[in-house]
Amino acid sequence: MDTPDLNYAGSNKSRPPPANTVGIIGWIRSNLLGGPVNTCLTLISCYILWLIVPPLLDWTIFNADFTGDSGRECTTEGACWAWLDQRIYQFLYGFYPPDSYWRVNLAIILLLPALAYVLFDKLPFSRQGRWFSLTYPFLATFLLIGGIGLEGITTDKFGGFMLNLVAGISGIVLSLPIGILLALGRRSKLPAIRILSVSFIEFIRGVPLITLLFVAVIILQLFLPPNVTLDQLVRVMIMITLFASAYMAEVIRGGLQAIPNGQYEAGKAMGLSYWQSMRLIILPQALKISIPGIVNTFIGLFKDTTLVIIIGLFDILGQARVLQTNPDWMGKVDYETFLIAAIFFFIVCFSISRYSINLEKRLDTDHD
Repeated sequence: MDTPDLNYAGSNKSRPPPANTVGIIGWIRSNLLGGPVNTCLTLISCYILWLIVPPLLDWTIFNADFTGDSGRECTTEGACWAWLDQRIYQFLYGFYPPDSYWRVNLAIILLLPALAYVLFDKLPFSRQGRWFSLTYPFLATFLLIGGIGLEGITTDKFGGFMLNLVAGISGIVLSLPIGILLALGRRSKLPAIRILSVSFIEFIRGVPLITLLFVAVIILQLFLPPNVTLDQLVRVMIMITLFASAYMAEVIRGGLQAIPNGQYEAGKAMGLSYWQSMRLIILPQALKISIPGIVNTFIGLFKDTTLVIIIGLFDILGQARVLQTNPDWMGKVDYETFLIAAIFFFIVCFSISRYSINLEKRLDTDHD
């Protein structure tokens, strides 16, 4: 007769979970083989990957050409990567002077701590780091454009992925606070502010971005005083920011509407002013609720920066088109250049998405 395990009897210790329910085996069972439907979908997915991945690896790596001075030297059936050592800097920096690449690199390196002190908590020297984050836009502008000891570089030299980063990050940083103000204005009890906010949001959302970019390049200057001129890139960045702000306002307004009236009444009961109540009680909750929509708007905005090619700015897609029409490479790099551009965009957009997931978990107060 079996005797009970006295090691667990009458103790508060729980038995360890079965070995096949934890670790990699447990993950596979619960996520890939959790029932007949999931098992079938997993097998179908594996078959599709088997059909796609080996030919893709053959084309991109095993049968590809990596050396050569022109497309005529790419003789295999695989991809032609011979252009990378000659044109990759053009993809990254556009027409920026090669002897000043260090300025772009330094601006990108400094961007990392500037973002870190905004996005993450409990970093060392957090107070000084936040001040650095506030001054970074001015520092980056100084590095990229020059002045006061640095050679001046006009923005028509900006191009490649650098141009996408400049336009995208500027739009992301500026559209969030403007979107918050527009969302609050749309819910304002003051008729003038509410009407102006609603009119702006509905007009911007009702017009395609490409139309606004043409307005920025062609028409906007007509409304400025004769002695005032705006750089073309600055005008484009303004329109991209305003476009994203209108969509951001609607995302945040949805978060504000999800806040119970009791939260507003609690702020009044505590004697807080309107702005104090918004800053301390309402907006933190609304922004937490709106994180998925905010991140979706950010990702859409960053991808929309490729539309600047329509108005003659050569971002990374513009540089791809330039290379594709080069007689030395014509007909050999049609897919390769777009693949490189897609990889750059995927890295940035995937990083934004993963950070948003991490932020949602950190702010989750529904579970201990």
